[in-house]
Amino acid sequence: MIPSVNGFLPKDFEIREQPTHTYKMPPGENRIHGFADDREAMCQAIHKILLTERYGHVIYSGNYGIETLDLYGQPVSYVCPELKRRVTEALTWDERVKSVDGFTFDFGQKGTIHVTFTVHTVFGDIVAGREVGI
Repeated sequence: MIPSVNGFLPKDFEIREQPTHTYKMPPGENRIHGFADDREAMCQAIHKILLTERYGHVIYSGNYGIETLDLYGQPVSYVCPELKRRVTEALTWDERVKSVDGFTFDFGQKGTIHVTFTVHTVFGDIVAGREVGI
């Protein structure tokens, strides 16, 4: 006998957005203390996404993180647009991120590119960046 789903779910239900309340991990410190909310939690999420290599950790889904390892040894003309695409893709998986733009690339050190960009979130604009070895 196949179970019936008629009348199982109420016809009117409410979808509520979950709060962004999370543990606080101050950059540069090797400890977790306190809690972060809203904008501070969003800054922390952006930082964590950009530092996590996609597909590199079993604990994270395949949608979390950014792929950078295959950019080593590639020409700058390939790396810059690809990095722009990958950063945008990595960050827009988070529902709180509206868009990413304003990319600037700095080639200060030999063998590295420092990319800076603006992340437009539901909590306001956040300037972020990442250094990638090439």
